[in-house]
Parts: sequence; C-alpha cells; structure tokens
Amino acid sequence: MSQTLDAHSLVPTVDLSNPSATELAAVDAACRDHGFFLLVGHGANQLITDMWEITAAFFAEGETVKGPIRRDADNALGYWDRELTKRKRDNKEVFDYIDPKLDARIAKNRWPGDAWAHSAEFNNTLMTFFDTFSRLATDTLGIVRSALGLSDTETAEQLGFITARTSSTVRLNHYPVGDVVPTEHRGDLAELGPTALGYHTDPGVLTLLLQDRVGGLQAESTTHGWIDVPPLDGAIVVNLGDAMQVWTNDQYKAAVHRVVPVTRQSRYSIPYFANPPRDAQLAPLVSVLDAASATPAYRAFTWADYISGRAQDNFADYGVEDIQISHFKVGTDA
Repeated sequence: MSQTLDAHSLVPTVDLSNPSATELAAVDAACRDHGFFLLVGHGANQLITDMWEITAAFFAEGETVKGPIRRDADNALGYWDRELTKRKRDNKEVFDYIDPKLDARIAKNRWPGDAWAHSAEFNNTLMTFFDTFSRLATDTLGIVRSALGLSDTETAEQLGFITARTSSTVRLNHYPVGDVVPTEHRGDLAELGPTALGYHTDPGVLTLLLQDRVGGLQAESTTHGWIDVPPLDGAIVVNLGDAMQVWTNDQYKAAVHRVVPVTRQSRYSIPYFANPPRDAQLAPLVSVLDAASATPAYRAFTWADYISGRAQDNFADYGVEDIQISHFKVGTDA
C-alpha cells in the first residue's frame, strides 16, 4: 500500500549549494531504505521551465514530426511509443538522446526535421539540458559520497564514484490518459502493464529526474512498502541506480520505482540517466568495504556488458526477464 501522509519526510530534500549535516543524515537514511531524495539549490530553474515547454510542444505533434525519428531495432534513439518493462507494455511515449557533442557517426541522435517550427528551439534547449545536468550529476555524487561518510580529501575518481556524459542518456516522457498507440496498431503488441510504467531499477549510477505536478511516481521502501515521491516545484528528484548499489556493497539501495496509471491528465517527466564510463568495472569499492569492514557481495563485471543485457529487451519481447545485479552476487553461477 502506498504511504502518502509522511511522503515528504520519507523522501528528504537537500540543498545542493549548501547541504547541512541534518540533510545529509536524512539522505543517508533514505538511500539505505529506498534510494530517493530531492535536490534544490541547483540553479537550473529557468532551464527546467524551458524543458517543460518544449517537451509538451514536441509530444503535442503528430506522425509528421515523430514518424521520421521513430526508433528501430538498429538505433534505440529518437521517438518511441511502445516500450516494454518486464515484458509488459508501458503506457507512454518517449524521446531519447545521448551526448549531443559526440560525433554524429557515433551518437546517431535523431532530431526533428526543420519542417517543425520549434525544431531549432528543441535542439538547443535539449543540448543545454544535457550540458547542465551532466555537471549536476557530478555535483550530486558529492552529496552521496558525503552522506555515506567517505573522505572529502579523496576525489570521486579515487573513490570510484564517477559518471561519464559520453555514456549517459536523457529521455523525455509523456504519459497520456488512455493508450498512446492507436487501436488499429495494437494487434500484435504486448498487453499494457498494470501501471503506466512497470516497477524496475535504473541500471546506472543515479538518475536526475524532473517530474511535473501530476505526480504518480512511487518508490518501494524497505520499511513502508510503496511510497509516493511527492512533486516539489523546482526540485530535481534523485534516485540511485544498480551501479551505486554494487559500488556501495548493498549499503545504498538501487531505487525500485514505478508510475501509477494516469487517469485524469497527462503526465510529463524528464530523466537524465547518469551512467558509468563504458569501460568501468562494477564491483564493491575498496574504500566502502574498508569503511564498513565488509566482504564483497558482488563479483566484478563491466558496465558495457551489463547495460547491453539490460537494454536489449526494451524494444521487443525476447521471452525472458532482463538481467539484474542479483546475477552477479557472490555465490551465484557466472
């Protein structure tokens, strides 16, 4: 059952510009229980407003704008309206892109054509967003490091906490009221899941999420069951991913989350998925193990192999559940 009365205390708020000891203690407790907290003092308020406006404008367009940039089996970037989570279809449409500064031959980003009146504004705003949130992801790692109690004299790289913009991604989400796929195109599709977005964890280090006032995002708390992650104007929602749970040797929890069905008005959200470098090794960090006098709960594996296994079945149903970090627990079969 969802717990709503004390949602703001269960999902704490921290000031990125000047985090207090009390805030860091609350973040530490939340990361051990469900993996979510809210970030203010980030200085990106105008950019957030601009992103809401251009995101709504894009999803208001029809097939003329969206069709030419539709995702396919060879390129996961661009527009898509029939993604799967745990083999059930999510009731949403999305737009995905990666680092706009990468060579186009590598990035393969799909951008709306010049025929759309807002094409230039869309591209420029999304590029600025990627730059800004890449920096904020690094700053947010400092919050997590401080909450965990690791030394401030060591760099994030020395501790192993690091993200790379070249392997990180951004997604624009639109959750409509009613099935986003027209009736005549649903014949061979997987059935809709019981929620707008099925429960899952994000595979990377952490996610910086914008969610609008509609709400509907829920996290699975170890102590309280499903809890609401409350909308807060101007705040960025932070949730931890699988890489963070492995690096912290299960001290911090990869956030299990879902979006409940949208019944009254459309919902929009914009996540920046901060991921490790492609060649990064995922294993409990020595500094974390030493601080807790613990033994490793996971054997080492690479980010490149893990994300390949996690992402391949979002496009089509291959008949099996996607890979999870539990596959790499010490004592499980390799």
